[in-house]
Amino acid sequence: MDLFEQSKQWPKVECYALTDQIRRSSRAVCANLSEGWRKRRYPKHFVSKLSDADAEASKTRTWLRFAHSCAYLDEESFRALDEQYDQICGGLVRMRSTPEKWCGPSDPAAEPPVSYDMD
Repeated sequence: MDLFEQSKQWPKVECYALTDQIRRSSRAVCANLSEGWRKRRYPKHFVSKLSDADAEASKTRTWLRFAHSCAYLDEESFRALDEQYDQICGGLVRMRSTPEKWCGPSDPAAEPPVSYDMD
């Protein structure tokens, strides 16, 4: 959501290019992780969706570099967002390397609540 808020300030000329790309890739991280969580009964599907989420996070980091190079993000904002995505990528890699820790039958009643807090 930080990235979405920052991208609101970017030039209109980037609306269908960089802004759209970075918003889609950042949202795809969450969407793939959510889908993977639902497929965790099947380790190969789970790992595949985590891999997709990691690829989207890496893509987002690339778009962040473009935004920084174009001076749409100042150094502090770029570093903060890039660090967040570095941690996300690291977490996804760790989850992928130990799918048995996350996979198996689940109790739908024990599902963590999903938050789409827009504040």
